[in-house]
Amino acid sequence: MTSLAYQTGLHAYTHEALEQDVLSASPHRLIVLLFDGALCAINRAAGAIDAGMIREKGEAISKAISIVEQGLRASLDHEGGGELVENMSKLYRYIEHLLLQANVNNDIAPLDEARRLLNELCDAWMTVKDSVRATTTVAS
Repeated sequence: MTSLAYQTGLHAYTHEALEQDVLSASPHRLIVLLFDGALCAINRAAGAIDAGMIREKGEAISKAISIVEQGLRASLDHEGGGELVENMSKLYRYIEHLLLQANVNNDIAPLDEARRLLNELCDAWMTVKDSVRATTTVAS
């Protein structure tokens, strides 16, 4: 099997597996998938900057911005979330700004900051799920 055929097959398999994961995911898991997707795109952008691959960098950063803006920020409950949601929205906008800076300046430092913030948010999100699960278990 040629390398291109292998990569094409692997991409199709990965895409199908991700699609199945999304279709069967809980709302909590969907947010985790969004964090993973944004972080993966940021990693690809950093690699593209290192390799001098401008088009690939732009595509990866655009994907990360789209996930943060249309996925993570759009999933916030703006009507019932109060101050926490307002602060989260501002933080997501800041991450989008960092990604734009990285793209315009061809700079990895803003990508590193965006990656750090998204990792912290994802870790906090996972802690929320764990504490809800522990509360539910204790209440049962």
